[in-house]
Amino acid sequence: MQQNLQSTVEYIKRKIDVFEPEIGIILGTGLGGLVDDIEIHHQLMYSNIPNFPISTLEFHSGKLIFGILGGKKVVAMQGRLHYYEGYDMKQITFPVRVMKLLGIKKLFVSNASGALNPAFKKGDLMIIEDHINMQTDNPLRGRNDDSLGPRFPDMSEPYNKEMIVCALDIAKKNNITCHAGVYVSVNGPNLETRAEYRFLRNIGADAVGMSTVPEVIVANHMSLPVFAISVLTDEGFPETLKVVSLDEIIKTAQEAEPKMTKILKDLILEME
Repeated sequence: MQQNLQSTVEYIKRKIDVFEPEIGIILGTGLGGLVDDIEIHHQLMYSNIPNFPISTLEFHSGKLIFGILGGKKVVAMQGRLHYYEGYDMKQITFPVRVMKLLGIKKLFVSNASGALNPAFKKGDLMIIEDHINMQTDNPLRGRNDDSLGPRFPDMSEPYNKEMIVCALDIAKKNNITCHAGVYVSVNGPNLETRAEYRFLRNIGADAVGMSTVPEVIVANHMSLPVFAISVLTDEGFPETLKVVSLDEIIKTAQEAEPKMTKILKDLILEME
């Protein structure tokens, strides 16, 4: 991995010249519009970056965006990678390691997920304060590279408490409905059955999705503080479960995106 990381980072640095990002951003399904608020300096297609996985989803554009947001230098992944696309966990999380080696000090992650907590509704936002990993692989499986992080990284605070408090305050000041809760990550790509939604709620999850946790594990492995936020695009309530389509999920994500963007921009602005 070290050799691949080195060649990828060297290639990107040649392309972006002296630009050194402070903050990394991973944009989830239907949430790529945040890029419109970035003062773009450089754009690199995933397909042109050595060793970089390529998103196979038609609604993920697959660009690495370098620019200014909230007065900070950022690098944004417009298009994330998922286990259900056929990639292994090391490929999915490779971009996180690249961003860390490019110089980022904090990682911001967004996703679209389904509400499990009956107090949450479609179109609401949820800041992730903890997670449950139900995926069947782990990005740290195999020989550990001590230069990247410890063999057994601590996960007692996977999401930065200071950023959570700050983001909730921003949401309150702007009258944005925003919860804090537990996210559970599953393999996908199918949505869950009634029994599965009931099980996931019973084990303590407030929302369910198919991403985020692998990237957060690797970020913690590399001592990178994380902030993560979900747009709740559908409702996984067993008693009132309805058929939901991808078009509906993307539409809900795009409608809620301005609220998420406001929180992220203001949070980035307030971070030192």
